[in-house]
Amino acid sequence: MSLICPLCHLSLSAEKNSWRCAQGHQFDRAREGYVNLLPVQHKGSREPGDSAEMMQARRAFLAAGHYQPLRDGVAELLAARVSTPQPQLLDIGCGEGYYTDAMATALQPLHGQVYGLDVAKIAVRLAAKRYPQVLFCVASSQRLPFADASLDAVVRIYAPCNEAELQRVIKPGGWLLTVTPGPHHLQQFKALIYREVKLHEPESKCYAGFTQVEQQSLGYPMTLNSADATTLLQMTPFAWRASEDVWQQLRAATSFECDADFTLTLWQRD
Repeated sequence: MSLICPLCHLSLSAEKNSWRCAQGHQFDRAREGYVNLLPVQHKGSREPGDSAEMMQARRAFLAAGHYQPLRDGVAELLAARVSTPQPQLLDIGCGEGYYTDAMATALQPLHGQVYGLDVAKIAVRLAAKRYPQVLFCVASSQRLPFADASLDAVVRIYAPCNEAELQRVIKPGGWLLTVTPGPHHLQQFKALIYREVKLHEPESKCYAGFTQVEQQSLGYPMTLNSADATTLLQMTPFAWRASEDVWQQLRAATSFECDADFTLTLWQRD
């Protein structure tokens, strides 16, 4: 088992309704099936992460299929690269599990274990209730509750992370898949908010201890109704800059055309 105790870093063993380490630290399994591995001293706030209202809105937006091509692209890329029997895979910042479930389905023939991790308890609760094939945990991406060199792959879709932790938990030869905004991603929202629309910079980040082996661009147009358009804006950093006039314009629109544009980059652990 890859999970470790967030307090003493010893291995966790699954019991009937809890996880325990050799030091006697115990973490109960919630009714929905997830485990909370975020000690109170690591929370940073009372309820870190997105609110319940935001998570429900995000779930509705994703269920409408607007990001289905990205979901499929991530799953296909993993299925093409991860080939070891019984692989261990982690989705960092899994949210309500939309992408995590697709990863688990893609790797099902290999009989591995897919984990979903998020700091927001409400997100993990929703995910665990809907996707029982994934083991979800509440935890910080800055202190991953996984043993050294225990994971065959880690997926990072927009999520913050600690790069030293990625080096620590991914096996030599293992994979890191990142998803970042492509140059034209949601440029129509930018046009509503900024006087000058600047394209996203190309992904040029390097991860110490990893070699980039593949990069794909995935772009397509979306036609959104007013509810989905306002939800999508809420899901972006642009929301903080949007004026009330912008929100009213989106709520009144019968449809809103915008571009989805993603960059998928695959790295291999040296």
